Amino acid sequence: MEISKNQTAILQDFAPHLRKFSTRSGIWVGFLLAVIVVGMYALYLQIVKGHIVTGMRDNVVWGLYIVNFIFFIGISYGGAILAGLLHLFKVPWRRPIMRIAGLTAVVSAMIGPIFIILCIGRFDRLHYLFIHARLQSPIVWDVVAISTYFVGAVLFVYLFLIKDFAIYRDSEAVLGLPAWRQKLYRFLALNYKDTASQRRQLAMSRNLMALIMIPMVVVVSSVLSWIFGMTLRPGWHSTIFGPYFVLAAIYSGTGVIVLVMWTFRKIYHLQDYLTDKHFKYMGFILLALGSGYGYFTFSEYLTGWFGSERWDSEVLDKLFDPSEYGWWFLVSNIFTIVIPILVMAFKKLRTPNLITLAAMLMVFGMWVKRYLIVVPTLETPLLPVQDTRPEYIHYSATWVEWALTFAGFATFLLFFTLVAKLVTIVTVSDYNEEHQ
Repeated sequence: MEISKNQTAILQDFAPHLRKFSTRSGIWVGFLLAVIVVGMYALYLQIVKGHIVTGMRDNVVWGLYIVNFIFFIGISYGGAILAGLLHLFKVPWRRPIMRIAGLTAVVSAMIGPIFIILCIGRFDRLHYLFIHARLQSPIVWDVVAISTYFVGAVLFVYLFLIKDFAIYRDSEAVLGLPAWRQKLYRFLALNYKDTASQRRQLAMSRNLMALIMIPMVVVVSSVLSWIFGMTLRPGWHSTIFGPYFVLAAIYSGTGVIVLVMWTFRKIYHLQDYLTDKHFKYMGFILLALGSGYGYFTFSEYLTGWFGSERWDSEVLDKLFDPSEYGWWFLVSNIFTIVIPILVMAFKKLRTPNLITLAAMLMVFGMWVKRYLIVVPTLETPLLPVQDTRPEYIHYSATWVEWALTFAGFATFLLFFTLVAKLVTIVTVSDYNEEHQ
């Protein structure tokens, strides 16, 4: 296919990163692999000794694993819906962000469900979930929804990679890649030649998948919220959980995309592609989402507090009590609501570094919020607890759970590191004219 001068210039910028691993990259990958190995050892201990090596007990049956599951799946949903909306509305500044958003969606969707499996005590009975599924269970709905979503997300991202695979295939002289890489690109390009009919078919497929992904994200995120909302537990049995989870997913996903943008801009020197303007626009998206998230948060806790139902009040008392979860509750709301709004409210603060800092604090606050959704509720049973040992009443994560948590984050970073060596982090095929 014909490659424009502008596309050739972009390939020349990225060629050194695609061709080889630097010493720094090698050390970074080695560090991530070491974290993953520690996590694998923790998993081995959990399989051999059982959940006794974790902080989960009969009372608090969920802990860090379910928190990480909600967190990563939410990031994935946010990346998918943002990519879909940017594409459908043909936003002019979307080009350097689309691939980052798509990859965020796929990589997070690969990692999130693994943490659900870690909650299972008997891995040898995992297949029972499929052969003895109960359609009345929201958990079964979630399995079907996430599986369908993952297939759609992979296909959605792949459709936006085909043109670039063809460009890599036909740019051997510019990239100077080994033969096996050229064969791989040739295979993945599916004989794309950029003919008029191929362009039309690919455009229709992209639009169709984008139209499918947006409502799919809303549905699957709502199904995840129903696992909590349809359970008679204090703080969970709420009609607002559906839209609350959808908005929180988009919000956290947007924050992670900002972090990835800043990282690649810093490491690969992509100031010409990921400009200050892109960070400001993403900051405005964070501002809108943060305002909506703040409204939902206020509404959720105001109605619970004002109603003063005894069971719900017990959970709220824990969230407001500084000796229990009060400080974390305060930190979560300041990081997720106050700081992003303040940064974008003042023009002098709208710099890439401060917007990224606000996004980083927000993402951390969203992880804490997921923890506060899960653990305090499980520590507040309806029936009195007969075994009053501290580990049965209060949840405390063990090093095994933390090791697997850090291994999950290391896997996320490792995937992005390796993918950046396989494809350009910006969509080359979109730059037929001078990029902006």
